[in-house]
Amino acid sequence: MYKHLLVPLDGSELSTSLVTQAVEFARTLDARITFFTAREDVGGSGDGALLRSLSPEAFAEAAAGEASAILAKALAAAGAFGLASDAVARTGARPFELILDVAAEKGCDLIFMASHGRKGLKAMMLGSQTQKVLAHSTLPVLVASVESNVAGSAAEAAIGIIKDEHRAIAAVINGLRRLAVQLREAGAAPDLDFLAAMVHYIKAFPEVQHHPKEEQFLFKLLSRRTDEAAALIAALEQEHRDGTQQIDDIETLLGQSRNDAQQFGALAAAIERFTDAQWRHLSAEEKLILPAARRHLLDDDWREIETAFRQNAEFRVGSERDEAFKLLFVRLMNMASEDAQP
Repeated sequence: MYKHLLVPLDGSELSTSLVTQAVEFARTLDARITFFTAREDVGGSGDGALLRSLSPEAFAEAAAGEASAILAKALAAAGAFGLASDAVARTGARPFELILDVAAEKGCDLIFMASHGRKGLKAMMLGSQTQKVLAHSTLPVLVASVESNVAGSAAEAAIGIIKDEHRAIAAVINGLRRLAVQLREAGAAPDLDFLAAMVHYIKAFPEVQHHPKEEQFLFKLLSRRTDEAAALIAALEQEHRDGTQQIDDIETLLGQSRNDAQQFGALAAAIERFTDAQWRHLSAEEKLILPAARRHLLDDDWREIETAFRQNAEFRVGSERDEAFKLLFVRLMNMASEDAQP
């Protein structure tokens, strides 16, 4: 059967569901995945008005960072299941041609794409990239309809947002792990400013936005409906507190390491403790808490959770409200995904 999937992503909410479906499909086939996204061109007609107001050099850096953020989250989703995966970003005015070119270059044997569910005249007028790929591809194309997963129920929408936030956190954890390896390598020159940027991200988003929403809405409502997960919820809430202390310890050791390279080993050990604990934590939430929530929560519960987590959009990656926060993540993901770029 198929052994190498190309999965094109556009960074929309639909992409979160597409990544989930692609990872599950690849797991059944024991296939590898190449994730692809098209960077916005400075002369393009997309929605990036703010980006196009930048200089060409600044635009290119920001557009590359947006692509890196999309791909880093996808790679984190595949990595959570041990799937072989890589990522490619290209710039061009005709995304469907870029998709076909990358599929050929990477030796893919199946293109796994999303359909936005558009039909009739609307689909023709919008010029769906999926339709163009279908019309021009010599490879098999599997079209996954993901629109219903996003718009069809508050449960699916809420879970999609939570998973997307988990993948962003996981991408940063991957970056922290790479820095821990560098800290332990003799003669290596670890990028402590990069490490500081990742610590800032953890403190600014998961600690302030994501974890409190989990406790105040997801955990609270689940506890109201069943005591099945009571012990697990108590453990996860303790892990939130432990994580806060661990990231504070990393920040302290980071400050000491700037003046004393002898602290690199202790800093690496602190990072490893934190990242190992975070991987276990995210896994428990996705493999145990979310399935329990699916079984027990009511539609009204999910609508409340969806509303709460959608408010995070003002602050998380891609926010128009806090451009400085967005640019921080852009820079971080550019650096974190260098080994995934062509």
